[in-house]
Order: sequence, then C-alpha cells, then structure tokens
Amino acid sequence: MFEQYDLEQDLKEIEAMVAHLEPYLKSSELYGNAGGGFFSKMPALTIGAIVMRLRRLEILRPSLSSAQRERFDKTKQAHQTVYREWKSHYEKKILREAHSRLDAMRTFFEECENDPRLCAQVYSPEVLRRTIVQEIVLYMREIDLADETLTTKMSGVDGRLRRYVRPNDFFWDKTIETAYPQADFWWLYHRPAGKER
Repeated sequence: MFEQYDLEQDLKEIEAMVAHLEPYLKSSELYGNAGGGFFSKMPALTIGAIVMRLRRLEILRPSLSSAQRERFDKTKQAHQTVYREWKSHYEKKILREAHSRLDAMRTFFEECENDPRLCAQVYSPEVLRRTIVQEIVLYMREIDLADETLTTKMSGVDGRLRRYVRPNDFFWDKTIETAYPQADFWWLYHRPAGKER
C-alpha cells in the first residue's frame, strides 16, 4: 500500500473522499471518484476507504499539527452529518463493499493454489482488501450494524488465508503500526511463505 506513510496525504485523501461522499451514496457505483482528474493518484472513494482513514488518523492524532487536527475534526463532523442524513444508503453500501472485497479474494486464493510464487507477489492488494473489510467491521460495531452472513464469509476467508501465510514483520510502514493491533489485523503481521520483502 505505502512504502512510507504520509500523514498529510492521508488527511487530504479523507477530506476529498468525505467532500464527495453524498453524491457517491446516491450513486449505484461501488468504487467512486474523489476528484483529482484522470491522472490523479487519489484512491477510489469507498466507505471502507473513508472509515479506514478516519480510525487511523484518530489514533495518529498526537502526530497531527493543530491546523491538521482542525481539518480532521471538520472532516469527521462532515462525515457524521452525511451518515445521519443518508443512513440507509450508507449502510447498504458499506455491507455491499465488505462482501465484494471478500469475494474478490477468491482470485488470490486460486493464484496461491496454482502458483505459490505468484501468491507472494500479489499479496499486497489482498492485505489492503482484508484490512478495509476489518475497518468496515469495526465501524459496523460503532453504528450497531450486524450481518451474520458477512461474519461467516470473513471466517471462511481468514481460514483460507491462514493456509498461505506465515508470521512475519508488520507489512506496512512502521509509523502506523500502532493503528493496527495484531489481534484485529493479524494478516498485516504475516506474509506468504518464502516471501522476503
């Protein structure tokens, strides 16, 4: 995902995503656009991408400058406002995203089964995919949204994932490791067997 974490970039991304959240919720798209044009490096707009950054930046809050904290608080408030106004749309979309991301991991498992070396090479997107699902699950607890089908599917995916990975160092930049406790984000502390980074 990131070789070196950039706190200011994370903040800019969450600001852009929340600014485009309402029209995104009204649309049928699962992966939206947070602006920046065709050649922008802005990640796709999804609720999972938003809640991941909200939680991460809250944990990294002591590292924010006072101006950054002010921007972050304003963005958090804007997010809450949109959530309250579009609660039904929001909850439908967040569940759709979580299921879609877990379903997309099937391809990874097929690659691991057929070519273990390829499995190691394509692990990085799966780490992000599974992390965003976990961020969604944590946020669902906050808003008291349950989905037993998602819980069952996630257990199945994790069971398969554990077959292909082994314990290792934290996968992303160490500066954000505190935001990702191993108990909740175990795959960030694993890599496909035999893979050196």
